[in-house]
Amino acid sequence: MRPIDLVVFDMVGTTVAASDRIPEAFTKAFENQGIRLSQNDIRSVRGRSKTDAIRELLTTHRDEFFADATTDNVYESFKRFLLDGYRAGRVEPIDGAAATFDWCRANGIGVALTTGFDRELATRLVERLGWRNRIETLVCNDDVARGRPAPDLILKAMQRLNLVDVARVASVGDTVSDLQAGANAGTGFNIGVLSGAHSREQLRQAPHTALIASVAELPEFLQNS
Repeated sequence: MRPIDLVVFDMVGTTVAASDRIPEAFTKAFENQGIRLSQNDIRSVRGRSKTDAIRELLTTHRDEFFADATTDNVYESFKRFLLDGYRAGRVEPIDGAAATFDWCRANGIGVALTTGFDRELATRLVERLGWRNRIETLVCNDDVARGRPAPDLILKAMQRLNLVDVARVASVGDTVSDLQAGANAGTGFNIGVLSGAHSREQLRQAPHTALIASVAELPEFLQNS
């Protein structure tokens, strides 16, 4: 196994099971502005910073002036609808996620979670899943200047854990933006998983070192690398 100090995992679609809650929250928040989103609209921005995604969609459906004036309000509506959805239902992990975290830590590998959500929402998910003691750090969109596909989330996780060699870091995510962020950071491993928003064909077109079915396969992949 090649030396590795840290695995940086995305959350929804990678370690947290995707559901209809995020598309529903986007749909409701935009309907409040008189905008009807298609599934392709929502799919096109998966993995991105949620505020960046909202601004892009508002600009596409209206204009930049409208986006500047309403992005914050739409994001707050999106977050409220999403929190209500998570309060009303279960938050499910991807099968094998917790076991993979435990394997990493047992082998001296740090575990970081990164997300396009803000800290309030991301912390709620971590607490609901009981993962607080399974991870070293949680890096949220409001912790960095730029969301994915910029490398900031990954680099912030490294900074918090006093790591300097990005070649000894693995990035794992389910979207094209996740893989672009890993490539932009220069991670030694840039791994796509097929458990979330984007298909194998979509992920194959993004820079990557490997595509695996889910995080449950990560320990075996790393052991054989």
